[in-house]
Amino acid sequence: MRNPGRGVDGDKVGKSEKDQSWIPKIVKKRVCTTFVESSSSNGALCQCGGERDSHGSVALGDYFSTAIVNRWDSAQHSSEYPTDAFGELQFAGASKRHSYFLRLSWDTAPSMVYTLMTVHWGLPAPNLVVSIVGGEGRTKVKTWVREVLRQGLVKASQSTGAWILTEGLREGVGRCVGEAVRDHATAASSVSLNRVVALGIAPWGLVDNREQLVNPEGSFPAKYYVQNMSRDSCCLDNNHQAFLLVDDGSVGRRGETGFRAKLEDFISHQRTGIWGSGSIDIPVLCMLISGDAGMLERVDLSLKSSMPWLVLAGSGGLADFLSDILDNLSPATAAQSSGEGDGDASPGVDLKDKVAERVKKHFPAEKEPDKLVERALSIYQMRDFITVYHGEQEGPNDFDTVLLKTLVGASKHHASVNASPYNEELKLAVTWNRVDIAKSELFNGDIHWTYEDLKDSMTDALINDKPQFVRLFTENGLNILDYLTYGRLESLYGSVAEGTVLYHLLQRHLVERLGTAASNQEGLPSKLAAENLQIGPTTEITLFEVAKVLELLMGDICQPFYYEAFGLEDISSKSRALRRASKLLHRECSYRKDRCLSPWTSLFIWAVLQNRSEMATFFWEMAGESVLSALSGCKILREMSKLEVETENKLSMKELAQRFENLAHDMFSSCYRSNESRSFTLLIRKSTVWGGTTCLQMGMGADARLFFSHDGVQSLLSQIWWGDMKRNTDVWKFLLTFFCPVLCYTNLISFRKQEDQHQGEDEKPNEDGLGKDSDSLYGHTVFSFSDIKHIDSDEQGPPRTPTIKGRRVSYRAPKRPFIVSRWRQFWFAPVTAFLGNVVMYFLFLLLFAWVLLVDFKPPSSSGLALTEYVLYFWVFTIVCEEIREIFFLGTRTWRQRVRVYMQDVWNMCDLIAILLFIVGVICRTFTWSYGFGRDAMCVDYMVFTVRLIHIFAIHKQLGPKIIIVGKMMKDIFFFLFFLMVWLMAYGVANQALIYAYDPSLERILRRVFYRPYLHIFGQIPVEEMDVGMQWDVPCTDNMTLIESGQEPCRTLHSNWLVVILLVVYLLVTNILLINLLIAMFSSTFSEVQANSDIYWKFQRYTLVVQYHSRPSLAPPFIILSHINLFIRRVIRKVPSIKIQHFVLELKGKDANKLKTWETIQKEDFLTAQNKIQKSSDSQRLKRMSVKVDGVFKRMTESRDVDHRLRALENEMEYCSNALSWIIDTLAQGSTFKPPRPPPASRDVFLSSKST
Repeated sequence: MRNPGRGVDGDKVGKSEKDQSWIPKIVKKRVCTTFVESSSSNGALCQCGGERDSHGSVALGDYFSTAIVNRWDSAQHSSEYPTDAFGELQFAGASKRHSYFLRLSWDTAPSMVYTLMTVHWGLPAPNLVVSIVGGEGRTKVKTWVREVLRQGLVKASQSTGAWILTEGLREGVGRCVGEAVRDHATAASSVSLNRVVALGIAPWGLVDNREQLVNPEGSFPAKYYVQNMSRDSCCLDNNHQAFLLVDDGSVGRRGETGFRAKLEDFISHQRTGIWGSGSIDIPVLCMLISGDAGMLERVDLSLKSSMPWLVLAGSGGLADFLSDILDNLSPATAAQSSGEGDGDASPGVDLKDKVAERVKKHFPAEKEPDKLVERALSIYQMRDFITVYHGEQEGPNDFDTVLLKTLVGASKHHASVNASPYNEELKLAVTWNRVDIAKSELFNGDIHWTYEDLKDSMTDALINDKPQFVRLFTENGLNILDYLTYGRLESLYGSVAEGTVLYHLLQRHLVERLGTAASNQEGLPSKLAAENLQIGPTTEITLFEVAKVLELLMGDICQPFYYEAFGLEDISSKSRALRRASKLLHRECSYRKDRCLSPWTSLFIWAVLQNRSEMATFFWEMAGESVLSALSGCKILREMSKLEVETENKLSMKELAQRFENLAHDMFSSCYRSNESRSFTLLIRKSTVWGGTTCLQMGMGADARLFFSHDGVQSLLSQIWWGDMKRNTDVWKFLLTFFCPVLCYTNLISFRKQEDQHQGEDEKPNEDGLGKDSDSLYGHTVFSFSDIKHIDSDEQGPPRTPTIKGRRVSYRAPKRPFIVSRWRQFWFAPVTAFLGNVVMYFLFLLLFAWVLLVDFKPPSSSGLALTEYVLYFWVFTIVCEEIREIFFLGTRTWRQRVRVYMQDVWNMCDLIAILLFIVGVICRTFTWSYGFGRDAMCVDYMVFTVRLIHIFAIHKQLGPKIIIVGKMMKDIFFFLFFLMVWLMAYGVANQALIYAYDPSLERILRRVFYRPYLHIFGQIPVEEMDVGMQWDVPCTDNMTLIESGQEPCRTLHSNWLVVILLVVYLLVTNILLINLLIAMFSSTFSEVQANSDIYWKFQRYTLVVQYHSRPSLAPPFIILSHINLFIRRVIRKVPSIKIQHFVLELKGKDANKLKTWETIQKEDFLTAQNKIQKSSDSQRLKRMSVKVDGVFKRMTESRDVDHRLRALENEMEYCSNALSWIIDTLAQGSTFKPPRPPPASRDVFLSSKST
C-alpha cells in the first residue's frame, strides 16, 4: 500500500515516482491462467501452488484442456500482466535505509533489468559479481562457512566493489551474507568508493507478506512488516540493497527459473569501470555452498557457457560431492578410461562406476541416479572452470587471492593464443584495485612486461582513478611518451563523469564550437546555431575545448594550451581561433596521432581538473618544473572551487589547492637552501610548458600567500626593490642622497659589485662544477637595469649573440662611463622611484589643499591662479601615467590589460579620483555650477588622500596594520546593517510619537535618521523629547501654519512611551551593538594578526611590480619620461626593456641546467618526505601489521605442511603394513626360498647396537 505519511522529502519522492512510472508498461508479472489439479490435494490446490479460489474464472473454465494436462508449466499455463510491485522498500522497525524491489517475469530481458539497477536505482556498476548458489532453506550454516562469508567473501568483495547475488531471504546463506555486508558497511569509512551491493533474487511466490509490496502505481516506500526477525523465515532480508522478485506464476515453490543464470551471463559481457571504460568484461563467479542434487543441472548449464565456479568443500551436499569427484578422480584415470573405448568419446566404464559410487554415497535417496551420473561426468569434463576451496583448512584470510586465481584460471582457457597468460590476471587486479596482488604475483621480476601488455590496463587505471597502478606501470616498462598521444588525451577527457564542473565546462565550449561550425556552413549567427544544436553520443571532446576551459580558469596569466596541435599559436583573436579550430576539426584530424609534448604535465592538468588528489600528486612528482606546476594546480583548483556548487566538492578542492601551495612552498624552500641564486632564477624563469608564465606570476594569480611569505621570495623582491644598491642601506643615507644627488658618487651608499655574469658556456668550469661562476649565470641579470637588455630577445630573428670561432658568447651590455652608470644605478632603482613618488605626492596634496583653501576662486575676468594651472598640469601627468599603465605595459591585448587594471581596488580609486577631478574642473568654469564643482573637488581631495594608504603598504610595520584595517571595514558593513535596522525602527516610532503631524520632509529625514544616529554619541535633545523639561522653541498646532513650515508642537499624552523607547534604543545601540562591533573587531584582529605578515608580503609583490615598471621620474616631471618613451617606442621603434615584469627566458644549455638542478632538488625533497612519512607512527603500525600478516601466513603454510606430513605418515604406515603382510605370506609359503633372511627392523637394529 502507498503510505501517505512517508518520511522522505516530497520532491525526491515525486522525482522517484516520475522516473519509475514507465516500469509497469515494460516489466510484467505472471499469473496462473490454467488450473492444473494437484493429485495430493483432492482438487483444492493447483500444481502452481495456489488455491482453487485464487484462480480466476478463465483458469477454472476449460475443464477439457486441464483434464489432459499432467504437469503444470509456467510458459504454457501462466500469462503476463503489468507488474504491480515495484519501488522502494522500508523494513518497519529494522532499518531506516530504503531498498529497491521489483516483481518481474522470469523471461524479462536481463539488459533492461541491469539498466534499471545501475541507472535508475543508482547502484554502482560492479567490478565483480559473486553469485552464491546453494545454502538455501532452514539448514543450519556451519560456523566456518559463516567465517568464510564474513572474513573472506564480503571483505574481498568490499576491496573490489562487488555485487553478491543471493536468494535475499532471511534464511540460510542469504541471512549470513546480509549480516556480513551490514557489519562491514558499519565498520568501513563512509567515503569508501568500493561499496558492496547485496542483491537478492528470490521467487515471488515464496516471499512471506508479499501482499504488502503490491501497489500498481509503485510504492515509495512500501512498509514491509516482519513478525519474527530472530528465526529463519522466507521474509526478505533487510540487509540487502535491492531485490528482484522473479515471478513464474507459482506460489510457495523453490527452485531456479533460469532468470538468474541469464542475468549472470548478461553481466559477464558488460565492461567494467566508469561508463564501461574498463579493459575487461565484468567477471562473474558462481560460488557453490552445500546444495541439493537438483542444482547439478544448474552447474552443468553454467559451465557450458564458460562460467567459473568456486566449490566450498566441506559445506555439505552437492559441494562435497563435486569436491570429492574433482579431488579424488585424477585426470589420468579419466583419460585412460576414456581411451579404452576404441574411439568412443564417452567416458569409460571405470570412471562412470567411480562417479556412480560417489552418487550413492552422497545422495542415497536419489530416485534417478543415472541422470546425476551423466551430469557429473559432463561437469567433470569442464573441471578446468571449477576451483575447490577447502575453507575449513585454508582459512578465510586469502580469499581474495583465491577469487582472483579462480577467475584467471577460467579465463586462460578461452583466451586467445597470442595473448599473454598473465594479461587477464593483471586486468582483474586493476579492476579490483589490488596493487598488492599485482606486486607480489605479477611484478616480482619473473615476468617481462611490454608496452602492448600494459597500455590497456594503464588506460583503465587512469580513467577509474587508480594511481597506485599508474605508478606501478610507469616503473615497469610503460613509456609515457609512447603512450600519451593527443588522441588518447582526448579520450581521457571524454571519460569525465557527468555532473562535474569540468563536464559542464567542456560541454559549454563544445556547444560553442559546434555552433560556430554550423554557422559557418549555414550562414546563421553562432548563438542561434548553438541553440538549435543537439549534441549526440558521437560528439567527442577535443583538446580545443580543454584549451578553452584552461583559458577560462587560468585567465591572462599564461598563453593558451594545446594551440600548437591545431596550429593556432600565432592567432591572438579568440573568435578567429574558434573559427579556424571549427574548420580544422570538421575535417579528419591528423594531430591525434602525434605525441603529447609534455605528457606528465598534461596528465597532471587532467587529474587536477577532476580533483583527483592522489593521482594529481603522483603526476606532479613525475612532471618537470615542480614549483610552477604546484602553483598552477593551486590556481586551477581555486578557480574551480568558485564554480563548484556542492559544498563537499568545494571543500575538497580548496584542501587540495592548499596542499599544492604547501608543496610549492616546501619545494622552493629546498631549492633556496641548496642555492640561493638558482632559486631566484627559478622564480623568474619563463616556462615553455606553462604558457610562458613564471612562478611569481602564477603565484600571484593563484593567491598563494604562503608561497610569497617565503624568505626566498621576499629576498628576491627586496633585491629587485633596491636594484643595484645593497639592501642594508640606511634610510637616512638614502634620503640624504635623494635630496642631494651628487652624494651617489661618494661611498655614502654601497652598491653591489657587478660580477662577470656573461662567462662563456664552453669555458672551462670550476672543479666542483657548481662554483660561483656558474651560479652567477642565473642570479643577477634582471636585478640590474644596466644589464637587463640582454633578457629580451628578438622573436622574429635569431638571438643576438656574437660568436667567436664558432663558439656562442652571451650578450654583454655596452659599458657606460662611471658617471652615467652610477646615476642610472641610483635613479633607476624601484625604491628611488617609490621615494620620488611619495615626496612628489605629498607636494601634490599640499598644492591641492592650497588651491582648495586659498586659490579656488569663482570664475571671473581675472582668470585662474597660477597654482591652479600647476595643479591641472600635475593631474594631467597622473592621467598620462594611468593611460601608460593600461595600454602600453605588458604583452597582453588591450582588453586583457583593461580587465587586469580594473581588478585592482587602488586602480579603481585612481579612476574615481580622476573622474571627480574632471567633473570639478568642468563645473568650476561656470558660475552657476561653481559650488558643485567646489564640492566635487573637496571630495576628490579626500579620495587622493586616502590613496596614501596604498603607498605606505610597502612599510613593514604599517603594511600589516593596513591589512587589518581593510578586514575590519567588512565588519563595519555588517554592523551598519544591524544599526540601520534598529535606527530606522526607533527613528520612525520616535518621530511619530513626538509630533502628531509634520509634513516637512527635511525635518523628517533629520529626525528619523540623523538625530537617532547622534544619540549614539550622547547628543540627546532632552528638552525636546521630554515634555517635563522647558523647551524654548516657538511652535504651533495650527495645521495651516505647520504646512507653511512652522515648527509643530509636541504630543503630550504619549511622551512616557518616547522616554521608554529612548532608554531601550540607547541600551541596544550603546551597549549591545557597540560591544558587538568591538567583539567583531577583536575577533578579526586576532584572526588576521597571526597572518597579517603573510598578507602584507603577498601584497608587497604588487607594489614592487608597479614601481619596477614605472619611470624613474615622478609626476609632474614624469611627462619627460613619457616623451622619451614616445620617441623610443613609436618613432625609433626600440623595444621596451620593461615590457614584462622581471621575466627571464632561458634557452639551450642554461635551461637544461636549471631543469636538471630543479629535478635533483625535487628528488631530494621527495626522499626526505618519504623518510618522514616512514618514521611516523601510522606507517610503523602499518609495517608491523604487514609483518604480522606474513608471520600468520607462514604459520598457515606450516599447518598445511603438517597436514601433508601426517598424510604421508599414514601412507608410509600403510605401505609398511602391506610389506609386512607380503613378507609374512612369502615366508609361510614353500615355493620360493629367499637367498638371505629379511632385513631386521630398525628398532631391533638399534637395540642390538646399543647392547
